[in-house]
Amino acid sequence: MTKTDKGKIEHLLSRNVEKVIAIEHLKKRLISGETLRIKHGIDPTGIDLHLGHAMVLWKLKEFQDLGHTIVLILGDYTAQIGDPSDKLYKRPFISLKQVNKNLKTYKKQIGKILNNKKVEWHRNSEWINKLRPRQLGELAELFSIGQMLARRNFRTRLKNEEEISIREFLYPLYQGYDSVAVKADVEVGGNDQLFNLLAGRKIQGAYQQEPQDIITLKMLIGTDGEKMSKTKGNIVTITDSSQEQYGKIMSMGDDLIEQYFELCTNVSLSDINKVVIAMGRGANPRDFKEKLAYEIVKLYHGENAAHQAQDEFNRVFRDKELPQDIPTYNVKKKKYLLIDLLCESGLTLSKGEARRLIKQGAVEVDKNVIDNWQYECEPKSGMIIKVGKRRFIKLML
Repeated sequence: MTKTDKGKIEHLLSRNVEKVIAIEHLKKRLISGETLRIKHGIDPTGIDLHLGHAMVLWKLKEFQDLGHTIVLILGDYTAQIGDPSDKLYKRPFISLKQVNKNLKTYKKQIGKILNNKKVEWHRNSEWINKLRPRQLGELAELFSIGQMLARRNFRTRLKNEEEISIREFLYPLYQGYDSVAVKADVEVGGNDQLFNLLAGRKIQGAYQQEPQDIITLKMLIGTDGEKMSKTKGNIVTITDSSQEQYGKIMSMGDDLIEQYFELCTNVSLSDINKVVIAMGRGANPRDFKEKLAYEIVKLYHGENAAHQAQDEFNRVFRDKELPQDIPTYNVKKKKYLLIDLLCESGLTLSKGEARRLIKQGAVEVDKNVIDNWQYECEPKSGMIIKVGKRRFIKLML
């Protein structure tokens, strides 16, 4: 039997929730004490999970804490196909080798939020690889080209004469079939996944299963106010260090404080409303951003780490001191082009990024700003190189 605390059920169905289908049916099942199978699929298109992914995992934890069964599908097949949801361009195929590489740490990352021992794990290649052409044809028969092209992103791409692959039409069929394979009672996902989740209901009905209920969550935007993108670097990952998480939150715009409090913390809505009122009356947003950064770090690294990250941030950015624990790098040559040193030491991902940051004046050598990308550096033991606001290394000979 599951827990049927009405307050917790109400919180589960409302906090951060955009839409519930069908809410009365789902509420009745939750209150009945029935153990439900709660499905969520994650396509391993990247190595790190970010706070947008974490929102769904925290919602799954609410179900898990009530005693329901969490069914996590690691989309090793669907990741190769590519989800077209909310995409204004055709996604490329991803190799199975890359998918498996991305998957290596997923369980560990998810374990920061869920009790992995109580999770039912699947890869959707288990059943999709077994689909025969006839079965795929039967799935395709359930949907029309008109339904597919009615999706906002496809309409936009069609209007802009952007190519749309037939492969992209297959994605919701596969995700919907996942629900049949695991006999899902409920599926939880981001609001951009609504079409795919509804496809699950339709396909389950075609297979004489009771259609799953659906919970979609509000969408979290990036720290720059734009859509989250690893390429843009506007994401906070759950694997970021405590200092990185704290610094990224402190650097984002004040207009995002309320949204990140609501979607990324356990702070009550009444306390969040007090923050909004106080800022509206002229209180310094920085004070509340510090509280927000603290709460987020505490969730993923613990309270002590949150305190340390706060102290370190204030030491570096308020008091203009150097971080206490600066990573060291053992240099191998007597002279370097600065762009080579930045890339070789890991301070930048590429020489192109290094060149761009130098031109922007975002690189310092022993507190001296270097804006000449052809600058030649003669390393000395103890020399400090700083990139941006939060990346440091100390050179060692």
